[in-house]
Amino acid sequence: MTTLAAVLTATVAAAQNLDAGKSPAKLFADGCATCHRTPRGLAKGRFSLTLTWFLKDHYATSSDSAKALAAYLESVDEPPPRAAAKPGAKPPRSSPRPPKAVQSQ
Repeated sequence: MTTLAAVLTATVAAAQNLDAGKSPAKLFADGCATCHRTPRGLAKGRFSLTLTWFLKDHYATSSDSAKALAAYLESVDEPPPRAAAKPGAKPPRSSPRPPKAVQSQ
């Protein structure tokens, strides 16, 4: 009887989803930030479904956490907004100046 209770307890413990209830940012921080400093660019324009499958197969503990993480990565995949030019800043030169002539003495 004790053995049966131990087996049932172990089965229930193994079936728990340790990622349940975590935000996608927390999932990234806990599982991805060790190798990736930032989530920006990790989705690389992939389709949501293929990204979800990849995360489920390799990194996520459940389909739900893989979907949430994929959506998070896609949301931060956009390029950062361009900074507005500062007033009075010189525009970049389109071509370099020609070299000065060498004067002989």
